Amino acid sequence: MRALGLLGVLLALVIVGVLVKKQLGGMAAGPSAAPGQAPATQPRQVEQQFKQALDAAMQQPRPVPDDAR
Repeated sequence: MRALGLLGVLLALVIVGVLVKKQLGGMAAGPSAAPGQAPATQPRQVEQQFKQALDAAMQQPRPVPDDAR
């Protein structure tokens, strides 16, 4: 009975290991930088775009409920 439980745990461990290997193998290439752009500038550009979108969203007026008028 214990041997069967141990085999089950080992089988589950092997399955998880294979799945992790597949997932990490697919990510090994990773996203590449756009041609002509340094990889270090991409995070800054994304951060700047996020800040601009946030500022634009904050500038929009809020709708006033009908009962407040």
